[in-house]
Amino acid sequence: MKFLFILVLVLLSITQANASKLSITDIHPPENLVNIYVEKLSSDQHASDFIVFVKQFVPLHKHLRHTETIYILDGTGLMRLGDEEFVVGPGDFIKVPEGTPHGVKTTSTSPLKALSVQAPEFLGDDRVFLE
Repeated sequence: MKFLFILVLVLLSITQANASKLSITDIHPPENLVNIYVEKLSSDQHASDFIVFVKQFVPLHKHLRHTETIYILDGTGLMRLGDEEFVVGPGDFIKVPEGTPHGVKTTSTSPLKALSVQAPEFLGDDRVFLE
């Protein structure tokens, strides 16, 4: 019984050690941003989390083995998802299924800022540009 208690404490301490709190409002793009800036927040075998700033556009592309969840934090843009195009802005949630073409053109004067979560872990090897 004592062993089980110690095991639980060790597992909890490992979980706490891997947990983190960040203020994404404190993350800003470089002042000389030309187009895209990506800040990795975290990554493991299950998912990768990024803050993405887009000053101009993200070219149309797809991911062969990933889904992507995008939450718009700031700015506005014209998003393409599959055959659809729609306006995005703060508070918008976009789910990009695996293999679905997507891209965005920023329409605001300030860069578009988004939280991007890719699952499973994104290693950059399954992005296929389409245009």
